Order: sequence, then C-alpha cells, then structure tokens
Amino acid sequence: MKRIAIAYWLIPAEPARSFFQVMINDLARRYDAPVFEPHVTIHVGADRANGAQKGLSQAASDFKQVKLKALEIDHSTEFIKTLFVQFALNTKLRQLSQIVRTAAQDSANYQLNPHLSLLYKRMSIRDRRLLARSIEMPFFEVIFDSLKAVRCISPTQSRSNVEAWRVVAEKPLGSMGV
Repeated sequence: MKRIAIAYWLIPAEPARSFFQVMINDLARRYDAPVFEPHVTIHVGADRANGAQKGLSQAASDFKQVKLKALEIDHSTEFIKTLFVQFALNTKLRQLSQIVRTAAQDSANYQLNPHLSLLYKRMSIRDRRLLARSIEMPFFEVIFDSLKAVRCISPTQSRSNVEAWRVVAEKPLGSMGV
C-alpha cells in the first residue's frame, strides 16, 4: 500500500557529492532512468512537515558530520536499490537516525540499511551485475555534512514517484536552532 511519507536523507559532502551526482546523471542518461540527488536514507516516517523540521534541527545540532565506510557496489531487484554503494552501519549513524525519529515524534518501523543508490531502473540480473562490476569507488570513506527531509510516495516504485519528490526541510550538520 502506497502512502505519502517523509524520508530523511543524509547528504554527502564534497567531493563525494559531485562524484555521485555525475555518476547518477550519467547512469540516468544511459539507461533512461530518473535523476535524483545522492543521499543515504536514515529514516522514513509520517508526513509531518513540522516534525521534519524539528527532527532535522535536533539532529543537525548534535552532529557536525557523519563518516561512513564504503563496503561495495551492489545491486538488487528492488527499484530503489537497482545499483548502489553499500555502507557499514556504525554507532553514530544509528544515533542520528534515532534522534531524527524521536524529534519527529515518529515511531515508524524503518530498518536502517545505509546505502547510496546510483540508479533506479528495472534491469536484468546480468545487466545489474555487469554494471556493478564496472564501477570503481574512489572513496574508502564518505563524509556526510547535511540533512534533508523529502516528501515522497512510499514505497517509491517508479520514475514518476521519484520525480514527485519534494524537499520540505534541509539543514547543514553542526548548525544550531530551527
């Protein structure tokens, strides 16, 4: 069942942000897929814009940056994980996710699985495997320095769902106040 939700994103800092955006743009062009901003989803919950702003403000004041270890380039049959960078889960990321969830007063049962998608497209397993093997990650670790709250259709399952995403709040990490 689809619903309107707020997705909370961790956004990579430069130079990783530009690297990932160029890759996403290139893959979208090559495979006729949607373009989107590079991000790691840390929580998906109820559609409450005021809760989103509160969640981002609280989390942003508690963290200056988040560093995630890149594990591999992987792929799946799931539309929003066609091709992605898998990151290691760490304590800081768990804490950040929990702060957002608590501040947004959201008890949704989101399972944190840190990954940064590079392509949203239904493809054969053979094509996904070849593509995953062809990509080299220039970063062992990626630093993330801001948060966004995005109104979306959940679960996202099509290009039109992606193109309907709207940012409702954003905050650099390390910033204070609302």
